[in-house]
Amino acid sequence: MLLGPLLVLLLLGGASSASAHATLESTDPGDGSVLGRAPDRVTLTFSESVGLRDDSFRILDPGGHRVRTADAGRADGRSDTARVDLPADLGEGTYTVAWRVVSADSHPASGAFTFSVGKPSATSAPVDAGPSEDPLTATLHKTARYLAYLAAALLIGVAAFVALCRPPDTTGLRRPLAAGWWTLLGTTLALLVLRAPYEAGTGPADALDADALAGTLTMRPGVLLLARLALLAPVALLLIRTARDGRHRSPWATATGAVLAVALALTWSAGEHASAGLQVPLAMTSFVLHLLATAVWLGGLVALLTTLRTAPDAATAARFSRVALASVTVLAVTGVYQSWRGLGSWQALTGTTYGRLLLAKVALVALTLAAAAVSRRWTTALATSATPAQQGERQGDRERERDRDRIPEPILERVPAGPPPAPEPSTGEPSAQEPSAPEPPTPGAPSTGTPSAADALRRGLRRSVLAEAVVAAVVLMVTTVLTSTVPGRAADEAARSAPAGGVLPASVTDVPFDLGDSARGTVQITLDPGRTGDNAVQAVVFGPDGALAAVPELRLSFTLPDKDIGPIEARLVDRGGYWSANTLTLPLPGTWTMRTTVRVSEIDQVTESRRIRIES
Repeated sequence: MLLGPLLVLLLLGGASSASAHATLESTDPGDGSVLGRAPDRVTLTFSESVGLRDDSFRILDPGGHRVRTADAGRADGRSDTARVDLPADLGEGTYTVAWRVVSADSHPASGAFTFSVGKPSATSAPVDAGPSEDPLTATLHKTARYLAYLAAALLIGVAAFVALCRPPDTTGLRRPLAAGWWTLLGTTLALLVLRAPYEAGTGPADALDADALAGTLTMRPGVLLLARLALLAPVALLLIRTARDGRHRSPWATATGAVLAVALALTWSAGEHASAGLQVPLAMTSFVLHLLATAVWLGGLVALLTTLRTAPDAATAARFSRVALASVTVLAVTGVYQSWRGLGSWQALTGTTYGRLLLAKVALVALTLAAAAVSRRWTTALATSATPAQQGERQGDRERERDRDRIPEPILERVPAGPPPAPEPSTGEPSAQEPSAPEPPTPGAPSTGTPSAADALRRGLRRSVLAEAVVAAVVLMVTTVLTSTVPGRAADEAARSAPAGGVLPASVTDVPFDLGDSARGTVQITLDPGRTGDNAVQAVVFGPDGALAAVPELRLSFTLPDKDIGPIEARLVDRGGYWSANTLTLPLPGTWTMRTTVRVSEIDQVTESRRIRIES
């Protein structure tokens, strides 16, 4: 099997990090930060370019009421940022920022975080990222996407079958071609009107909002769907012309159909995982080839089933067997590349939803290839078999050649030239030396010998092709789910930056310290995400009265005594109201000792230790 070795080679290759779903890399203000004064704006930075919506930001005050803000924009014109200006009269307390954007691969992403002005609120609004998705809208959208893929496979695959396999009669293939075209038209329109509620996470009733639909038509996913609708018009004209003129083998029609098929595939490639992240040009090319190979294989199976039922032809089946083998090779190579690009590590293969779905797809592909191998054996047997008339004709030719070779040359020379002698008068009875003419077969009588064997071969081929087509349709369904699932690389990045998206809680530790004269202060230390790997550190110093306190110096170090690791210094920087370090790497899980040193004056300092648990 080609798939297994290539999967091993490419997964072991490794590469730099890349994601297909946008992940939040940083926020300004930082998540959980306490500011001395209200910020002028909120800025988000993502791992890739994102699309903004009218409701990309929702700012909630300490009481849970929405803060009026301007429209969302960009920071310094960068497409991987989102920014919103804040009013100047923000009061003291904790504010919640809920955000929602559209990734470059057309899938929505959302999250939430908090920051405080002056000091944190005793009680604050819960972190709410807004609606993730409406179940009915999500179901309708996923169903339309699957049917669109299936329709494209049917339309492109049947057309490729006609051009490459040259069946003697294409009349029976007009119905699946029409079904593919109309289904693709309907699903594309459905995806277009469902786009706005899908991005907003609202119910399908919002699809009737004219303003929302107008907004969809100005964004890339909507533009790609419009392009797909526009391409269906010349596709229809080509199908009508070839059906009317019977020129399905015309080089012009074949070349035009190939260009249209590539253009249709690009409307998916430019709006899916391939359009963002690592090696975009190569990834989009691989996606196009993968989709076209899937279409040629799956749509060709449907066409072959139709041909075997209406006008069975062994030569057509043999040609499709060769085309299917080439399609499987393309599928294997491009599928392995896309798997490596989406996973990036062996751990993601079993540790993420994307990886588990990919394993299921590989198992189904292996089952499909097994069915294809059976079909290929049936095809070979059918191609090598022949009809009784063909066998008799070839046997008669061979006997006449042998008889001619046995006649001596002198006898051939004594054969007189001229017309043959006249036949003797017939007596009405056949001569003992003359064979009687064979009687014509009785209508309706069962055939014997090779015809029944050929029929059995065709029935076996139909059954194996049907099984192959059914499993391939399930593979396409899993592929559709994969295209809407966060890839392994992106899931790993999202886990690392999850606190900024409101997914994982941060580790917050309060460290009291002695200020002298029975006065005590507190350092509130936040580790985001509080797990192994890279962490962001924020530290806020509070005085005896609970207000923010300024100190000359604050140091922080971490030690893992069980493994004799450390101390690892967190290089804190005074941010004017709080201290922070952008990166602190804690390599192993376990119970770490966090040592906090607060310089309370030019000559006095206090050191306190706390044990904190770091998970993997």
